[in-house]
Amino acid sequence: MTAVEGPQLLRAPGPLDGTGIGAYRDHLASVRGLEFEDYTDMWHWSVADPEAFWASIWEHYRVPGTYERVLGSTTMPGAQWFPGARLNYAAHMLGTDADLDRPAIIARSQTRGPRDLTFGELRDQVGRARAGLQRLGVGRGDRVVGYLPHVPETIVAFLAAASLGAVWAACAPEFGAHSVVDRLAQVEPTVLLAVASYRYGDKEIDQRDELARIREGLPTVRYVVGLDYGPHPVPDAMTWDELLAEPGPLEFAELDFDHPLYVLFSSGTTGLPKAIVHGHGGILLEHLRLFGLHFDIRPGDRTLWFTTTAWAMWNITISVLLHRGAVVLLDGNPLWPDLEAQWRLAAETGVALLGASPGFLSACRKAGVVPPRWPQLRQLGTTGAPLPAEVFDWVYEHLGPDIVLNPLSGGTDVCSGFVGGSPWQPVYRGEMSGPCLGHDVAAFDEDGHSVVEQLGELVVRAPMPSMPVGFWNDPDGERYREAYFDTYPGVWRHGDWVRFTDRGSCVITGRSDATLNRGGVRLGTAEFYDVVEAMAEVADSLVVHLEDDEGGAGELLLFVALVPGAELDDDLRARIATALRRNLSPRHVPDLIAAVPAVPRTLTGKKLERPVKQVLRGRPVDEVISADAVAGADAVPAFLEAHRASR
Repeated sequence: MTAVEGPQLLRAPGPLDGTGIGAYRDHLASVRGLEFEDYTDMWHWSVADPEAFWASIWEHYRVPGTYERVLGSTTMPGAQWFPGARLNYAAHMLGTDADLDRPAIIARSQTRGPRDLTFGELRDQVGRARAGLQRLGVGRGDRVVGYLPHVPETIVAFLAAASLGAVWAACAPEFGAHSVVDRLAQVEPTVLLAVASYRYGDKEIDQRDELARIREGLPTVRYVVGLDYGPHPVPDAMTWDELLAEPGPLEFAELDFDHPLYVLFSSGTTGLPKAIVHGHGGILLEHLRLFGLHFDIRPGDRTLWFTTTAWAMWNITISVLLHRGAVVLLDGNPLWPDLEAQWRLAAETGVALLGASPGFLSACRKAGVVPPRWPQLRQLGTTGAPLPAEVFDWVYEHLGPDIVLNPLSGGTDVCSGFVGGSPWQPVYRGEMSGPCLGHDVAAFDEDGHSVVEQLGELVVRAPMPSMPVGFWNDPDGERYREAYFDTYPGVWRHGDWVRFTDRGSCVITGRSDATLNRGGVRLGTAEFYDVVEAMAEVADSLVVHLEDDEGGAGELLLFVALVPGAELDDDLRARIATALRRNLSPRHVPDLIAAVPAVPRTLTGKKLERPVKQVLRGRPVDEVISADAVAGADAVPAFLEAHRASR
């Protein structure tokens, strides 16, 4: 990591001709008489007059129907969006007769051969699945759940359920029974769709025993539908073909704006995961905005963003269908047979938007991967963790100066992004481009004052349409308020440390509940990882600060997982300490640098900084971490052993 003076501009705002945000700018000029000099000007208007902004999204994307007003109440929590509106998210996902021959789903799997669907074929299958669910007695408000991979049938089942006004929830088949039951039992489902096996790279995964335990743990399930996927069928279940045996009319229940669409779950490293309810209208408007204005998806574009059905990115990425784009599905091991597999698939399918995790991009840079270029690619999106500055350099070196590198921040809680980029925003090295349109995002100090060029809590000061309708089984809203509004009443606290620059861009430095406080100075974990993981020998790392209860400096502990063949000797320890001192400050030099076999992460890729800290504080591992909801959980005892050995 090389220290530089001032920001490095990697991409200036490009021409807007043909872009989604350019068309929206022209719409505001012609319909509302509004002219904007630049993106910042438009963003200030969008948060100063949220009713006008969200009404313009409704009209620009031709959402049919009427409403009484945009915001019936602005109180958070409890804001009331578009009272009087009647709609259905699924109706907007399936196109019109003009789209019948347009590609909708391009599916690739390590379990079976390619499967593609046009909008016409998707419409037919959703109609059939809808009729099948009706035969099983599914109606408005019932819960339909999936133990399913990222395949076309999952999208079909979800849209069929949504068309009826039923509520969807899902877990990926790599989850163990305990984690699945912890999640899905909360919503008391009526129908379960499932697979019993799959392939992950060249490995066959048999989940029949796990599925049997899941069925025992979901006593409200009356019907099980099994997909023909992998070598083992789902026993004692209706088949997918039987569910879709009869054609049915493609109809859509008219629903209130906040009628539950699906339930997403927090990572659940310990205890019951939060069951976060999202509504039809909020998701519709947020994803119209996100894909149309920020990701710049146009009819016929293709999108690949590796995800599983357990991550909010599944719910987000399939919304490319709202703009008549096609979603490219990849089910299996995203790194098999090598790091270049996703790049090859993206180039072969000609995607316009490729999404990738920061960890994957960092691994590609370290391994010397030279990604292909293809003419359709306009954006590279990333989310889940901060993106190291060196990866910015690598992207622009290999993908060219015109690419929009778009790190996004939002999450499961809002099922959208409130900080990110667009073709109309600059890209600075190591920074996110800034707040998204319509989202009043800021950094707050401890007293609740907005700060710039200073680390603070990431907050949202005004309602977003996709803020949760609530939590499942939280009738008085107490858990919901405690999750987001306990620190700053009436203001959403997201749980991240962020620094906004005076240019409007920002840097997220890590979770605020894992922030290091050494000698009264807050240190973001992400800046540690930028430096440490730039070293060739380090594959991954995790840092925690154990505070001294008597007010001392405490212990700053850095754990590193090394690449094969590397050794943590005195020389490497010294080079790590020197790099942290030179690039950050003397306060960043750890008291302990220890090697561990792996860094534990949630199944969506977030490092378990806080749970590891709790283990080091003396809590039993099995009380802090749910092993089947965490990748690398078996490495956690090594953290404890390394810490004990140093004392």
